[in-house]
Amino acid sequence: MPAVFVVIWATGFIVARYGMPHAPPMKFLAVRYALSGLCFLAWAMLVRASWPRGRGQWGHLAVTGVLMHAGYLGGVWSAVKAGMGAGLAALLVGLQPVLTAIWVSSRGGEVAGRQWAGLAFGLAGLLLVVWEKLGFGEVHPLNLLFAFIALLAITCGTLYQKRFVQPCDVRTANLVQLAAAFALTLPLALLETEAMRWTTAGGGANGELIGAMAWSVLGLTLGGSSLLYLLIQKGAATSVTSLMYLVPPSTALMAWLLFDEPITVLIVAGVALTAIGVSLVVRQKA
Repeated sequence: MPAVFVVIWATGFIVARYGMPHAPPMKFLAVRYALSGLCFLAWAMLVRASWPRGRGQWGHLAVTGVLMHAGYLGGVWSAVKAGMGAGLAALLVGLQPVLTAIWVSSRGGEVAGRQWAGLAFGLAGLLLVVWEKLGFGEVHPLNLLFAFIALLAITCGTLYQKRFVQPCDVRTANLVQLAAAFALTLPLALLETEAMRWTTAGGGANGELIGAMAWSVLGLTLGGSSLLYLLIQKGAATSVTSLMYLVPPSTALMAWLLFDEPITVLIVAGVALTAIGVSLVVRQKA
């Protein structure tokens, strides 16, 4: 499950590269949430899935939906649309395990020295992987703000879900989360003046936008978000979020295969450091 999650989650930046030139971020995400919600609704009704119990759990799921869908995705996609490179966006969001470990430690939770060392290795590896992708002149206050909103949203959402959300059916839980994300995103989407370009200049179907939307719904939301929900329920917050360190290296490999982006010595070294770091964080005590 963790390996599959990393691969699916890493495709998010690939999808952004395909989809963002053809749509504004909030409109794209509003359509994504609506289509994903309909899929989860049909799935839940087909199998007669159980619904969350009590208003409290509905409220907690709504909060996590706002944070982990609307906040995280809205921040990342807005940052990329505003000119930030995918590598830098991945780097900033990849700081999530560090924030999570600091929060757990400050609240009296146990983060072993081995785990702190693993987090340090992971961060060092992450920096190496995206070092050559940082570039110059691509950062300004607006897109930097968007990226930090995404970082804080995914960190707070993960911790909040682990603390307050009780285990329940992943299909109905995702449906509640997506409904909350849609309710927040739709008004923002209506303020965007740019249209979604479903057709090309020649009148044909825009395969890049359609493909990006299809994978966003079927792969990233139905697959990736469901796996993330299950992983948080089954594992400690620090261990789960450390998997995010593997996303930028995986994205770099995909970009090499799909877009011919070079794999350098720094990237290979970063992948090795990241793998060591994650193994130190998630390894069980002897």
